[in-house]
Amino acid sequence: MPTKQRTIRKVRSIKGKSLHTGEEVTLTLKPAEADQGYVFRRVDLYGKPEVKPLASNVSDLVRSTTITNGNAKVHTIEHVLSALSGCGVDNAVIDLDASEPPILDGSARPFANLALEAEPVEQDEERDYFVLKEPVSVVSGNRSMIALPYDGFRITCTSADDRGSHVQHLSIELDPETYLAQVAPARTFTVYEDIEELLKMGKIRGGSLDSAIVIKGDKILSKEPLRFEDEFVRHKILDIVGDLSLLGKFLKAHIIAVRPGHALNSELTSKLYDKMMGQESKNGEAKPSETKSFVLPDETELDVRRILDVLPHRFPFVMIDRVVSIEKNEVLVGIKNVTINEPFFSGHFPGHPVMPGVLQLEAMAQAAGILLLRRSSSEGKVAFFMSADKVKFRKPVVPGDQLMITAKLEKVRGNKLATASVECSVNDQAVSSASLMFAIADAGENS
Repeated sequence: MPTKQRTIRKVRSIKGKSLHTGEEVTLTLKPAEADQGYVFRRVDLYGKPEVKPLASNVSDLVRSTTITNGNAKVHTIEHVLSALSGCGVDNAVIDLDASEPPILDGSARPFANLALEAEPVEQDEERDYFVLKEPVSVVSGNRSMIALPYDGFRITCTSADDRGSHVQHLSIELDPETYLAQVAPARTFTVYEDIEELLKMGKIRGGSLDSAIVIKGDKILSKEPLRFEDEFVRHKILDIVGDLSLLGKFLKAHIIAVRPGHALNSELTSKLYDKMMGQESKNGEAKPSETKSFVLPDETELDVRRILDVLPHRFPFVMIDRVVSIEKNEVLVGIKNVTINEPFFSGHFPGHPVMPGVLQLEAMAQAAGILLLRRSSSEGKVAFFMSADKVKFRKPVVPGDQLMITAKLEKVRGNKLATASVECSVNDQAVSSASLMFAIADAGENS
């Protein structure tokens, strides 16, 4: 197995219809820095919120894998993740302009080909594997999965539908070459009798025989012949590869699965994740931090990604787009670009859009909160907005305006209470101002 991490060299896109929502969607693969892993980014939502495909972010497993971060949700991600993991790509940003990747032909092959077109390239950093040291198993009725210690990555799978027909079995050692040739082309499948129920659930609105195989009794319905005699079990292995990537690391283990599905895959992945964290704790390793949830002393500017690291807010309540300067831990200048796409303009007011004063106040509070978390060692801290005094609104803020938010730290008492004066301006003219008070507390404190 490769020992170096890999990303992609080029940006590549693919378009198509999503399986469950039926929406037209564009997926774009982009390079990512080492140790970043995979990041889904909803470019159709305000702030382009990001969702990391990790076991802790899984929110739904009905016929597909769904991950959520705040109001941002991405579902049916298993084929994309399977392709990236199967091709040996460690780090990539996946931009989507809808909630679900395109289904395409129902396999991972189009995404794997996209990754190859983007040219996988080695990075300087070493790849960190999770090496399983003891068996882990999950059971649900007549379904079961077990992960065994193994110096490599092998999946042994027995697949059958709920009626016990079309039983297939395959054991395969996986590396990028075998994955591309033997697993990636296998298409998703469903039983004919399940289609009506799935439609009632609001699923498979974009499904067709172009994107899936349908099993009806002993007959196989598909636009093209089966790609493998045992295509069903190969697709089950494809899904296992995708769902196991939610570990956040490449795995060394032998997976033995009997009639697996997304729910069981996820349960095994969660158990493996707990085991991985336990092993790292025993070894004295720190748990990997996904984000720097504090402002580093040498940071004088923050882009929106770092703002999302620092602030607990998410769409539609992030009111800072960029921090352009921080001076001597005393003064911060931030920007809020006000566009007609803001969700509040539809009701405030129709035909005469004006940014609510309370949201200008929220923008001031967020700017001051970032400044407070820059003062000293503030990892694991959060600034709670307590009160506002001397609040003034001088001019309306309308679509097209750029709010310049200047926060000045006035007083800090014992690293517990702080006050700041904040002013918003548009084109160098003050539009609002306030004096704000905060309580600084540990993120886990309730009061």
